[in-house]
Amino acid sequence: MQVAANIINKTMDLFFGASPGLIVPSYAEFTGFFLVAASFFALAYTLRGGEHIRVSLLINRLGPFSRRCVEVWCLALGAILTGYFSFYAFNLVYESYVFGDLAVGMVPLPLWIPQFLMALGSAVLFTELVDDLVQVLSGRAPSYQQHENRNPSKKSE
Repeated sequence: MQVAANIINKTMDLFFGASPGLIVPSYAEFTGFFLVAASFFALAYTLRGGEHIRVSLLINRLGPFSRRCVEVWCLALGAILTGYFSFYAFNLVYESYVFGDLAVGMVPLPLWIPQFLMALGSAVLFTELVDDLVQVLSGRAPSYQQHENRNPSKKSE
């Protein structure tokens, strides 16, 4: 929509010497902020739904005990890395809030707002990974595997 408004602005300016001013201030920045928020909020949901890309060629050939060990290792590593990222993402939010960092576009949006959405999405993913790790350690299947078992056509090769 903004692209069409930009074309109208340029065309009117070219032919009539004045543009109607059809500009949405900072639309590129807001689009980026919404993209990051939507992407990070979708991470935990897609993990639970079994939609993350997994290389199961090796893991499907393992025995039950070996498979469980690999699942525990992968979930633990994922939880550690995601927890590390979440911790520092929340630190970034705090620092942006304390220092009053603002977006560089026409609308000076405080940066802690979109950063908080990213940090919150990563924290939800961390919670989901820990939940799946606890399930595997207690002998149950992780959420993504339960979903794969319900939909055999979606099993990765």
